[in-house]
Amino acid sequence: MIDLARLREHTQEVKDLILRKEPTFPIDELLAFDHKARALRSDVEIVRKQKNDLAAVGPQGITPEIREQSIALGKDLKAKELALEEIDKELMAIWLRCPNIPQADIPIGNKEANKPIKTVGSKPSFSFPIKHHLELNEKLQWFDMETAARMSGSQFVFYKTQGTKVIYALTRLMLRNNAQNGFQPVLPPYLVHEKALYNAGNLPKFAGDYYKIEGEELCLIPTAEVNLTNLHAGQILPQDQLPMRYTAWTSCFRSEAGGYGATERGIIRIHQFEKVELYAICPPDESNQELDRMVACAENILQMLGLHYQISLLATQDCSFPSARTLDIEVWLPGQNRYYEVSSCSNCTDFQARRAQIRYRQHPDAKPQLVHTLNASSLALPRLMIALMENYQQADGSVVLPKVLQDEMDNLW
Repeated sequence: MIDLARLREHTQEVKDLILRKEPTFPIDELLAFDHKARALRSDVEIVRKQKNDLAAVGPQGITPEIREQSIALGKDLKAKELALEEIDKELMAIWLRCPNIPQADIPIGNKEANKPIKTVGSKPSFSFPIKHHLELNEKLQWFDMETAARMSGSQFVFYKTQGTKVIYALTRLMLRNNAQNGFQPVLPPYLVHEKALYNAGNLPKFAGDYYKIEGEELCLIPTAEVNLTNLHAGQILPQDQLPMRYTAWTSCFRSEAGGYGATERGIIRIHQFEKVELYAICPPDESNQELDRMVACAENILQMLGLHYQISLLATQDCSFPSARTLDIEVWLPGQNRYYEVSSCSNCTDFQARRAQIRYRQHPDAKPQLVHTLNASSLALPRLMIALMENYQQADGSVVLPKVLQDEMDNLW
């Protein structure tokens, strides 16, 4: 959630920034509910004090008039408390739907305004017709979508043969790389309570984009970011433990896959996919530097694999809901003739920390402050598999993998 105190103190500046990100968000309505709630909360405190002052008279000093006055104040207090409870519910409902405040220097607009800021390598050239990963897979048989569809429905994938080894080998490369860069490996559960999704910013904005277990208060994670946001929920951390850095390999489950048309055939967008996540918790003045560190960590893998990619600074409307600043790493896919995001690296500032109440103290006697949280993919495995297939395809339909990956695969089984 955004800082309402900042909205009150710098109203026009914050309004302008919020509307850059979500032009239709009713920011004036949020301000109005905040004003009503604060006014009513002040009234409640005044009436409560009046009632407490009467009670302080003690049994010996209570007269019939004081008793009647106390009863009246009690009724008034109860009515105001009920009204405040309703206003707080309405305030919370709209506050939870407000996106994070984007940083002022990012481009204004939607996807078309995204700004490429770095390019590494160059597009490969081929002396033969380029094949799509689905065409290549007809010979390679690295994955099987038909078998997966019989088991689970459309937009699922069943990895097999070399494809299985590619997934496991990439995972090992990523986890080792991330650990060497200071990210502690963890293995979280795949099921979480809805409260965890609220804390991470997935709810209520993206209700329906995740899988809920019928009859249970549990949901399948759309990303390990959810788990890692909740790892220190409700805690006050000492500053000398910051930054905290984690990496997690999980399957991710999203019900929104499959609605993007023929341009995303194959395993580009599926309901279940594997991803290695990076997550960091740090003091506010370190978060932009921490973002650069996460981007560099994800880049290491693409450079080891010799893949051509670019990094784009996302425009306001293309930033994710909880993010104040997002850098996308986009790898070149020859079979699609375009770049595709394989890592989205976001500085969520204090947005998730306010929801999850993750705070820190600069010293033992200091007032607790909210941390900043950051997340990044390192990396999304199906799209990385596509990049390897399409970039390293040969004229006969085979694929020659980079030596670093082949060595990793040879050590598996």
